[in-house]
Amino acid sequence: MNRHKLFTKILAGSHNIRFGDFVSLVEAFGFRLARVSGSHRIFKHASVTEILNLQERDGKAIPYQIRQFLTLIEEYNLEIEDGS
Repeated sequence: MNRHKLFTKILAGSHNIRFGDFVSLVEAFGFRLARVSGSHRIFKHASVTEILNLQERDGKAIPYQIRQFLTLIEEYNLEIEDGS
C-alpha cells in the first residue's frame, strides 16, 4: 500500500493495518530496525530518544503500538522521508 495512503488511513482511525505495511510506514518516517528479540522488533530513530517496540498479532499491527507511533511522530514533528 502507498505509504501516504496508509498514513491517511491510520490517521482516520483504522486499526486494521497489515504488519508489513506498518513496518514500511515506520521506516518511511526514518526509523531503522535496531534489533529483533523474539517476536519484538525494536526500531530507533536518530532524532527520537525513545525506542519503538513492534509486534505482529495475526498478521496485523497492534492498535496500541500504532497509537504509540503516532504520538512519537507528533511529539518529534517527524515527516515521511522522500523516496516513498
